[in-house]
This record gives sequence, structure tokens and C-alpha cells, in this order.
Amino acid sequence: MKIRIRLREILAERGISQRQFALSMDMRIATINHLCSDSVDRVYIRTLEQICEALDITVDQLIVSEEDE
Repeated sequence: MKIRIRLREILAERGISQRQFALSMDMRIATINHLCSDSVDRVYIRTLEQICEALDITVDQLIVSEEDE
């Protein structure tokens, strides 16, 4: 099973750039860019909470599990 963060998709659906989102969150742009990549191997829970709060979503809307192919 693979766990994936859907941040890139959610931002695209809302027409928000990664840079805009990072600036609005007062986070490093590199942090948001990393979370939008497919190579995330760790993330702080507080960061996920802040993202969910800012986007008004639940953590299960942000993080999904996928079967390995």
C-alpha cells in the first residue's frame, strides 16, 4: 500500500499555485513544493493540520492510500 498526499490536485482544482499557497500559509515554498511531489517520505502532523485548516478539508481528503501495482 502507498500513502499519497493530494495537495497538488486540490490546489489545481481550486486554481491556487503552490507559491501562492505557501505565501498565504507563511510556509517555505520549498515545503509546499515537496508536499506536492510524489517523493514525500515524512511530514509533520502539525503541517498537515495547518494545510487542512487553510483549505477547509479533512485529513482523509488530503491523504489517500493506494494499492501498489
